[in-house]
Amino acid sequence: MPERWREIRGQIHAQICERGLDPARGAFKRSYEDAEPDASVLMIPLLGFLPTEDPRVRATLRWIEQDLLRDGLVYRFPPHLGAAGWEGAFLACSFWMVDNLIMSGQQQKAETLFHRLLALRNDVGLLAEEYHPDHGLLGNFPQALSHLALVKTAYLLQACEQAHHGGQPERHSYRPVD
Repeated sequence: MPERWREIRGQIHAQICERGLDPARGAFKRSYEDAEPDASVLMIPLLGFLPTEDPRVRATLRWIEQDLLRDGLVYRFPPHLGAAGWEGAFLACSFWMVDNLIMSGQQQKAETLFHRLLALRNDVGLLAEEYHPDHGLLGNFPQALSHLALVKTAYLLQACEQAHHGGQPERHSYRPVD
């Protein structure tokens, strides 16, 4: 990568770390202007933006667990920000939560949530975009992003299992290798 792009990348990183953080919580928020949680920020450690050990990432994970995790499912944003009608848990975000739990060493919690998510598949193993406890699978169906997230999470769980038995997992990030 040319040096100029590395410099720009560093500037963007610094700006997000400064303006994208809720100072009261020390956690990443929905946008620079909006001090609400958004489960899409679970991608921060998955993309290698910051490691799961970073206090800001840990605070973000706690905030999402506190405000967006309900009935073992992760909602994209707080209920008052949802669209009219039935708003379900965003399944990709739920799998990203499992990935974060794995990467932060919370293996048992991750496996429990993963099995909860697997139980949501229909009779032929497909998932939709969202799931609502009272109304089942909602939104785009089948949803490729939900399935991609499921596969990535299954891979991470398998890699951890391999590491527990003395093997070496490849890597735990979506980001490209430099």
